[in-house]
Amino acid sequence: MSKTPVTFRLNGEDAAAFADPGSNLLDFLRRAVGDLSPKYGCGQGTCGACTVLIDGEPHLSCITLAETVTGREVRTAGGLANGPILDRLQEAFIDKFAAQCGYCTPGMLMAATALLDKNANPSRQDVIDAIGGNICRCTGYEPIVDAILEASRNTRGAA
Repeated sequence: MSKTPVTFRLNGEDAAAFADPGSNLLDFLRRAVGDLSPKYGCGQGTCGACTVLIDGEPHLSCITLAETVTGREVRTAGGLANGPILDRLQEAFIDKFAAQCGYCTPGMLMAATALLDKNANPSRQDVIDAIGGNICRCTGYEPIVDAILEASRNTRGAA
């Protein structure tokens, strides 16, 4: 079978690569494009480690076909920082000790980014709902929720 050309925007930059027929977006991003920030967790869409944003909406890249992102905007945790300057969420995750082993962190960051892009002043329940599809085995979730709320406060304070 022939490969499918996939052209899209990745973290604000034009990107193009060939996808094997039926390949998922996670493998495509990691192997064909070289963005290693989305993590392989369960491979069946239940853990959230592979969460990316497609046109601003969170998607589980392990169950999303690579070819479906043609012409779309994909954001990954690898594109949050601006060079050496960390994103407000990344800073808050550090400040609140929200990443222990760090494996779930890229997916958590992307779920939180989607939330804060839509709602700059989320409630604690909004945050819990937004990260509900992401499993963390280390933190007990409280530091993650606190970090997201802190990032939202920092954003409001800067505006």
